[in-house]
Amino acid sequence: MPAVRTAAEIASLPTAIGGEQTGGEHETPLAVAAGMALRARGVDRSRSLPRPASTRVMVVANQKGGVGKTTTAVNVAAALALYGARVLLIDLDPQGNASTALGVDHQAGVPSMYEVLVRGTAIADVIQPATGFASLFCAPATIDLSGAEVELVAFVAREQRLRRAIEEHLARADLQGEQRYDYVLIDCPPSLGLLTVNALAAGVEVFIPIQCEYYALEGVSQLVRIVELVKTQLNPILVVTTVLLTMYDARTRLSSQVADEVRTHFGPAVLATAIPRSVRISEAPSYSQTVMTYDPSSSGALSYLEAAREIAHASARLSSPGTPSSGQKETS
Repeated sequence: MPAVRTAAEIASLPTAIGGEQTGGEHETPLAVAAGMALRARGVDRSRSLPRPASTRVMVVANQKGGVGKTTTAVNVAAALALYGARVLLIDLDPQGNASTALGVDHQAGVPSMYEVLVRGTAIADVIQPATGFASLFCAPATIDLSGAEVELVAFVAREQRLRRAIEEHLARADLQGEQRYDYVLIDCPPSLGLLTVNALAAGVEVFIPIQCEYYALEGVSQLVRIVELVKTQLNPILVVTTVLLTMYDARTRLSSQVADEVRTHFGPAVLATAIPRSVRISEAPSYSQTVMTYDPSSSGALSYLEAAREIAHASARLSSPGTPSSGQKETS
């Protein structure tokens, strides 16, 4: 296996892998079109993916802006949904870009994660279905969330608000016999404030997108220190399980050097697939879409679909939902 798997290499992979077509008659027209385009590019969604034994709660975090964090969160969520997984994306970024990309209403006053964190509203009361996907849902962020960190300061156990909300939501759904979520992805703001700490306290796995640029690991080291602090003080099962290289350019030596450096630091937590620089990925949110529906035959869609496949197959190798393995090395 190459150190970095590019879109061209993904398209050349054999697709004769068993399994029934996911989604079937319940798929939306956009999802059907996406599947047809992806099969035309050599990616067969009929390849069965393992379902995790229990819901995987993954925190997508990197406080450095412009690394493709939200883009990765929404496109991995969409790709997993295209494969048939049931996915909830929780938008904790007051900018609401993830909510925009999934086509959900997040104007001021719309029930959102602000109400969940500050007023104790149940997550079930704010969830909306994502546009174009039968099994993808979003708990949106509104501009109201921008003041949540100040308001939360007065709360007892303020760092645990999100964890309790998620636990109550999953437990209630189980008691009511509802189909469980396979994945809960939490899109953090580009900061290490109280919202991000809430996400880290609520999650089991940390998912870090890293841009293939100079100083890629500089900001990540601070994030890893916060992860270790949260692990010590609030959430002992928290582990970095997934690192994804973004904005990768196979033509440049810099991208290869950054990829090597990231792999040296994080080891097997780094996905083989890298996300290329892509105009289509950048354009999609302005049309309230993910790249999966905006241009499903693009290299960006192809790469995110393969990254999602890697993440799904990691379910089998993680020792248990509460104790995922990681190749992360100790940070100096």
